[in-house]
Amino acid sequence: MPGGEIHLHPDYHQRLHCLPSLEPQVPEPIEPIASPDSEERELVAALLQKDRKATAAFVSRYADSVYAFVRARLAPRFDAVDDLVQDVFLAAWEGIRQFQGTGPLQGWLMGIARHKVEDYYRSRLRLPDSLSDDELELAAGAVMPDFVAALDQGELQNKTWRVMARMEEPYRMVLIWRYWDKISAREMAQRLGRTEKAIERLLDRARKQFRERWGDA
Repeated sequence: MPGGEIHLHPDYHQRLHCLPSLEPQVPEPIEPIASPDSEERELVAALLQKDRKATAAFVSRYADSVYAFVRARLAPRFDAVDDLVQDVFLAAWEGIRQFQGTGPLQGWLMGIARHKVEDYYRSRLRLPDSLSDDELELAAGAVMPDFVAALDQGELQNKTWRVMARMEEPYRMVLIWRYWDKISAREMAQRLGRTEKAIERLLDRARKQFRERWGDA
């Protein structure tokens, strides 16, 4: 792997361009294997030897899952997806010695993907100006309770993600982080180095914008 770069197989890029790219799609839940199988252990052993064929097999085996996970969380910033997927596989390749084999390789890889997405959120998420107390009270009183239901109901998913794609990036990210990835406001505050109150205000503004865009969709 010259220059520390993962070269994705041409078929991978072909699959990316064939995917519907105009509307974000919610990926199917990933069901990892219960424990590493013999084939997986052999793959890890070959990766530890920096075997090129093993690297290609590693990317081919898990590219779809990683791509679906990253793409759904960056939508509609599809231009950033390929680079982030590349970063995930490069980090995995460089850190394969940290894989303990106590769980599936896919689960370990998806953990890296979650960290990379979180890093992307952290670099992109900028809190808007704080709400005034009056604005905060109005927003808190108008929280849209159907947001989670809209994510879960198939007939509303397309409209939900069309609305999300039109939202300002900080608002879209904070809603995905809170309601899809189930990260609490306190956890978000800790990870972003902000106060919990500031995150709650951001969430209130995001929910308000979602409701407004929903009515116009």
